Amino acid sequence: MIKYIGRRLAIAIVTLLTILTLLFVLLEFMPGSPFNDEKLSDSQKEILYEKYGLDQPLPVRYKTFMINVITKGDFGVSYAIEKNAEVSKIIDKRLPLSIRFGLQALILGSVVGVILASIAALNRNTIWDTMTTAFSVLGISIPSYVFALGLSYFLGYKLTKATGVSYFPMTFDLYKPFKSSILPTIALSMFVIATVARFMRTELVEVLGSDYVLLAEAKGLNSKKIIFRHAMRNALIPVVTVLGPLTVSLMTGSLVIERVFGIPGIGDLLVTAISVNDFNIIIAVSFYYSIFYILMQLFIDILYGIIDPRIRVSKGGQS
Repeated sequence: MIKYIGRRLAIAIVTLLTILTLLFVLLEFMPGSPFNDEKLSDSQKEILYEKYGLDQPLPVRYKTFMINVITKGDFGVSYAIEKNAEVSKIIDKRLPLSIRFGLQALILGSVVGVILASIAALNRNTIWDTMTTAFSVLGISIPSYVFALGLSYFLGYKLTKATGVSYFPMTFDLYKPFKSSILPTIALSMFVIATVARFMRTELVEVLGSDYVLLAEAKGLNSKKIIFRHAMRNALIPVVTVLGPLTVSLMTGSLVIERVFGIPGIGDLLVTAISVNDFNIIIAVSFYYSIFYILMQLFIDILYGIIDPRIRVSKGGQS
């Protein structure tokens, strides 16, 4: 397992360096400039380009940029959003909120999805199974921002208007972090719930029809013991497989959700940076997303080995 993790880490480092290079090069061909203010004259723009080193040849800027990122974690300064402020410090202020909402949505979605799948699998071809399937289709088909707008209107606006009490704030409030995180977390978790429920239900139905489960039933074990002691572990492997794509969907979905609920996270920061061509922030936030995704993939691979040791052995990862 240690050798396997070491190989995965080496691949991850090479992948991240490649992503960083691609981000730098692609933004060089992006139209516009960080200094698009019409009030700036050409001579003033030249001074700004010289000040930030943007007048240097591409290879020189690339070398300086990569050295600063690798050795210091320095992505430079913001050109527009918070002028001359270090990009790393800007992200550090916003990153905890985005991570918190993402993890809350992932945990809530996974737990609720597993529960719904278990109910559906144990009650095959009943109204409960049909309702779970219908919910899974809707949850996958409808974008998260539609759920966000619906929750804001019915629970944020209508409920407050009817009761006179704001149980679910429509915008994020730093002084009420728990209450104002409920709606965004639910909106983000809907896709996770639907995906986990669909995959888990399918696998549980297959596992519950296998020979060893039928043997357990013949021995007199009740449904709860069978599903939790025998079926759940095998059915979890495909669910773990989709955690990586689910993480990506949460990251991309958070870009809109943070805007809808006014959450000062890095998703909102990225959207703003793109609109004003703040190149350093675009590169940094995109790179942070890449790190998070690759770490999640590594975590999933390790989790495979914990859930099913046969996977660890087949990959030659025994230490």
